[in-house]
Amino acid sequence: MTGGDLASVRSVTMCRDPRQFAGLREEWGRLHRHCRTATPFQSHSWLHSWWTSYGRAGRLRVLLVRQDGELIGAAPLMLVHRPLPVLVPLGGEITDFSDVLLDDHATDAAATAMAVGLRQAARGALIDLREVRPGAAAERLYGSWRGPKRRLADSVCMELPGVPLPELITRMSTSRGQRTRSYVRKLDALGIEERVVPEHEVPTAVENLLRLHILQWEGRGVTPEHARPRFAAHLKRAGQHMVAGGDAVITEYRLGGEVLAADLKLLSPRLVGGYLFGADPRLRDTKADLTTMLIRNGAGHAAASGGGGALSLLRGNEPNKLPWCPDLVANQRLLMTSPLLAPVLLLQVARAALRDRAAAAVRRHLPAVRAWRSRLNAWRAKRV
Repeated sequence: MTGGDLASVRSVTMCRDPRQFAGLREEWGRLHRHCRTATPFQSHSWLHSWWTSYGRAGRLRVLLVRQDGELIGAAPLMLVHRPLPVLVPLGGEITDFSDVLLDDHATDAAATAMAVGLRQAARGALIDLREVRPGAAAERLYGSWRGPKRRLADSVCMELPGVPLPELITRMSTSRGQRTRSYVRKLDALGIEERVVPEHEVPTAVENLLRLHILQWEGRGVTPEHARPRFAAHLKRAGQHMVAGGDAVITEYRLGGEVLAADLKLLSPRLVGGYLFGADPRLRDTKADLTTMLIRNGAGHAAASGGGGALSLLRGNEPNKLPWCPDLVANQRLLMTSPLLAPVLLLQVARAALRDRAAAAVRRHLPAVRAWRSRLNAWRAKRV
């Protein structure tokens, strides 16, 4: 890369004004379409809605890279204190993949300009990019970073190829494949109807989806955030824009004219992600296999995208996903900082390693804890 290449990047600015961020929708959308590794979680609709529900005044930090007036790079970040200053991606814990955006046709100078701009903007802060997919645009930023940096493992996601259901079934064992085909026949015999929710019905559909989700997990510990008003407001707002733009779909599953299940999927040419699902327990009473129902629907969307992408089951290694023989894809955590803050980076790496060891210890002892709880519950039952 020559000095002339870097000079061709005309503008690197930092957006701290939420109103300015809101006004970026149109050009952000163009950049999002021109970044082939971007997921729906990097859409303006998702990120700006998240900021509206979760952002804190004075913390917005969105780095913008332009060439000849055109937006060719964006790093959507916010400032937090843990207790030292850290720049983290917008989207928080409810976002499965984070990334920056870099135009596929931009030269390496764009990533270098972004790295230089972030170094200047984060003089006293660590940059901590969580849940970065392999091959993401953030890897270009990481490769251009001149200073202390570390790459760590993050969450593991499960993915299936974006092909129709019959092809997915061939990945299974013979016995499991036969069982799944019987599940499909059972679904068809029940007459469960699938209905795609139109844009104007999204707010009501989101309310119903969350009601079903909470009902599904009743007594088993629903994720607390999923029951909070700010989460519902975010999904309604983002969902309406994303459904309108083809970046999301809400499907309702009806039996006898009644909505007994619903799910939200996020869509892109290279990735279809099943984000949230809810089902009335009465649907399980019909013996319908809900995992087969969801994967059949998701596989249809992934195959129709024509992008040769993936059907992502997103984060988590729930047992009901394993019979489909999904590929395990490990997200990354990219840490970058200045030489002055190298000790802070090392401290963050050490803390991450400590958490990993603690989590591994919990997994090792979990069977014993469950057995102890079972014996305790049996003892209590006898006393009653």
